[in-house]
Amino acid sequence: MRLTILGGGGFRVPLVYRALLADHRRTGITEVALHDVDAGRLAGVGRVLTALARDVPDAPAVVTTTDLGEAVTGAAFVFCAIRVGGLRGRVRDERVALGLGVLGQETVGAGGLSYGLRTVPVAHHIAATVARLAPEAWTINFTNPAGLVTEAMTAELGDRVIGICDSPAGLADRVLRAAGADPATTRVDYAGLNHLGWLYGLHPVGDAVPGSLSGSVGGAVPGLSSGSLSGFTGGAAPGAADLLPGLLADGALLGTIEEGRLFGVDRLRELGAIPNEYLHYYYDPAGTLAAVRAADQTRGEFLLEQQDRCYTSLAGPGDPLETWLGAWREREATYMAENRELAGAGERAHDESRPAGYEGVALSVMRALARDEPARLILNVRNQGTLSVLDNDAVIEVPCTVDAGGAAPEPVAPLPEHGVGLVRAVKSAERGVLEAAASGSRLAAVRAMAAHPLVDSERLAARLVDAYRAEFSELSYLR
Repeated sequence: MRLTILGGGGFRVPLVYRALLADHRRTGITEVALHDVDAGRLAGVGRVLTALARDVPDAPAVVTTTDLGEAVTGAAFVFCAIRVGGLRGRVRDERVALGLGVLGQETVGAGGLSYGLRTVPVAHHIAATVARLAPEAWTINFTNPAGLVTEAMTAELGDRVIGICDSPAGLADRVLRAAGADPATTRVDYAGLNHLGWLYGLHPVGDAVPGSLSGSVGGAVPGLSSGSLSGFTGGAAPGAADLLPGLLADGALLGTIEEGRLFGVDRLRELGAIPNEYLHYYYDPAGTLAAVRAADQTRGEFLLEQQDRCYTSLAGPGDPLETWLGAWREREATYMAENRELAGAGERAHDESRPAGYEGVALSVMRALARDEPARLILNVRNQGTLSVLDNDAVIEVPCTVDAGGAAPEPVAPLPEHGVGLVRAVKSAERGVLEAAASGSRLAAVRAMAAHPLVDSERLAARLVDAYRAEFSELSYLR
């Protein structure tokens, strides 16, 4: 069975292959096809995968190609992790926004909308290709902005595309541990959009939650410890106690989790919820903007420089696995550094023994689909009435049950009132991007940019759209 990875020369592809090596007998994957537009990056990542598999005699075969049709044909699963414009595009997303006085982070605000405007047309092309050449395949999307891109791909793929992100799983794992709750017997209320969600309920149930996952991905893989995976469910059983208020009341305990340090105890108590870390951009935009401006380089500039060094080294005579591991650990340790420095949150915890990142979520989804073993994971899927504040086709991020039939959203308690306006505003901006991509309308792009809470000005939005059009040939379709 073939797994196709689009963006196969990407820096985090070894994480996916590493998780697959530990679990491929359960997923049934025998071949991994890597597709990328950059043959040099494909070769470098291929060396890392070879090193990862050197002590695994039955490792899935790896093939590489720059031809999309060849990569997709025969695939049972398509993992989409592309970056239109590469990291140099991310740098320009950031710098254009900063030059006009707003945040340019790659998934939120002006930078995220620019990224979305040039990614959505490519996502439609990919989805149409998958629908034509591999109509029975399941597409698992991690391409950012993940919720927006997943919603775009539903036009061709319907519910056969599922969006994933590792942020909710990491948040839920930290909160469950801090509260002393067992993932197998605890229902979690978490809802929102990708990079815009809140955990607002922890409800113990009498019996183990059917299909919840807790345990290692599988056997150890050279160079990396195996991460554990956890599944989380939504919707409290009638009358079930909520453990979250007790955690929120314990300031010392809250301070042991990253979100407690990042947002502060008082903010979490005010919200009555634990926000996804990306909400820091919304809760303190002025402070974050100042911190980013004061930094020696943007996040995109750091990653561009780091990855250029890494790929250059991968083409040399050294151990490719050690080269990649060093770069990966540095990347993880510096994640959202400006936000943590601004909040006084200290260094980011990086525990390789804790739940796997997006690769673990992806493998859990694949295993549930391939083996019809129900799993519960927080995913990006169509709303289907789950959140009353959005229409049924809006892609949201909520706990889901995944089995051979796909991913179905589970009931959750109503979204906290403080989050409703923000969710609606950001979804409006996302829908504006979809409209602009479909119509080629510059005016629609401006309206989308203006609708975003971190822009919130039509005049500024027009300047941003025109500046991005001047920077990116991919946006020449906007007229």
